[in-house]
Amino acid sequence: MHLIEKYFPNLNKSQINAFKQLGSLYTEWNEKINVISRKDIDKLYTHHVLHSLAIAKVIQFVPDTRILDVGTGGGFPGIPLAIMFPKTKFHLIDSIGKKITVVNGVAEALKLENVRGEQIRVESVKNKYDFIISRAVTRFDKFRTITRKNINSEHNNKLKNGILYLKGGDFKEELTGVEKKIKLYNISDFFEDSFFETKKVIHLAIW
Repeated sequence: MHLIEKYFPNLNKSQINAFKQLGSLYTEWNEKINVISRKDIDKLYTHHVLHSLAIAKVIQFVPDTRILDVGTGGGFPGIPLAIMFPKTKFHLIDSIGKKITVVNGVAEALKLENVRGEQIRVESVKNKYDFIISRAVTRFDKFRTITRKNINSEHNNKLKNGILYLKGGDFKEELTGVEKKIKLYNISDFFEDSFFETKKVIHLAIW
């Protein structure tokens, strides 16, 4: 938790309290439904919460921004970002029902009124959003193909509407054809931990 306060010193009391509760909430849920690997649960704040919040170092969402978190798993990056941006609307989806059970359980415990979890595949989602977010659920070229239809063309944020994707390793091949519309942010520029050395936030402007 000290890492969250270190890198985000302007959190209010409500946000600090919510972030503090994540540790116990996910530990409790993970005993019932395994959404985070057993060895990784001890590094929840670095590997999951802080990683998710790298997006908050790239953009400050304006109120009423609409976000779709695809393949959210247990709620990452959507839940930490929902705490950070309480006036932004988050729709967290996953094809696996038990993961959405965790998402909705955590959101309810934290009283996050800006979060809605749903078991659904993105191919079946009809609504439009300002940004699609995700943590490397598939190849980036495939991801942009299946989510493009869900991105609204009217911009309200400093970054143009599109995809904000958390990805690590060598993925240059996956950017073929959209290189000019891509901006890469090194997460290691924001956070010191060695876990983030090769990890990036990819922003792809769709319109």
